[in-house]
Amino acid sequence: MDPLASLLYEVRSDGALFSRNIVAPPWSVRFADGTPLAVITMLRGAGWVVPGDAAPVALGRGDVAIVAGAEPFSIADDAGAGTPPLYVVHPDQCTTADGEDISDDVILGLRTCGNSPDGSTVLLTGSYQVDGRVSERLLSGLPRVLVVRHDGKLGPILDLTDMEISREDPGQQAVLDRLLDLLLLSTLREWFTRPEADPPAWYRALGDPVAGRALRLIHDRPARPWTVTALAEETGVSRATFARRFSDLVGEPPMAYLTSWRLALAADLLVRTEATVESIARQVGYRSAFGLSVAFKRVYGIRPSQHRAALLAGETAR
Repeated sequence: MDPLASLLYEVRSDGALFSRNIVAPPWSVRFADGTPLAVITMLRGAGWVVPGDAAPVALGRGDVAIVAGAEPFSIADDAGAGTPPLYVVHPDQCTTADGEDISDDVILGLRTCGNSPDGSTVLLTGSYQVDGRVSERLLSGLPRVLVVRHDGKLGPILDLTDMEISREDPGQQAVLDRLLDLLLLSTLREWFTRPEADPPAWYRALGDPVAGRALRLIHDRPARPWTVTALAEETGVSRATFARRFSDLVGEPPMAYLTSWRLALAADLLVRTEATVESIARQVGYRSAFGLSVAFKRVYGIRPSQHRAALLAGETAR
């Protein structure tokens, strides 16, 4: 499994918040639901993603945007007009800019909001709760807003999503979760391969025969007792050449990358499984629970058992 697959494998939707917004100009919708990842597409019409802390980004029909970060952002028909939001989307309601609950006033149908059922713009949004240290590694490499321009490749997914969002059949939430997963992962995969993208260093390094092979080995077999010498032998170059090339392309030394990957895996296993700390330590490449605990506390500031207890109690260990 390559590093991108490893990261995407851990990114899954659970209780996707899909909504369709049908609006007539002038319009603006603000999103303040605090989710760390949002997927947006224009099924009809055009508009702008206005993140507030970055430059507005145009969004045309069939384009798909991903907004990373929990800070509020807006989508509007005119980025410079300053149009007040028709409504502000929160986790459990829609309000005016002043906080008045207008949820009932903007509902046009199942999972559909807006100011006109015949509006010229149809905007589809999906909010993503992203958990885990592995997923954080992916999010940290994304820009605030990325856009994959329409070229037909994502069309079938968008058509199916548009159809399913208005249905309320048995198991519908599971269907929407998987559709959001598919839309997110397909968009990320397309973006990573496009010339205008600025993917993280580890992704660019995948194309290198030395650094790319080492990354795949680390992700495939984190439990192996890797050393710089062992990785250099696997990639067919000298130790010095390997260390220099990996650091230059990935942006950090190989052992630092290995440690951060192992600890991210351990952090997620502590929450998602009931395995003992000793068992998890061996799964990710440490000889004992003590060794994992020392490294974990050095990087995250708490012991593995504390991380597990905090996360299971609904807290966020940072």
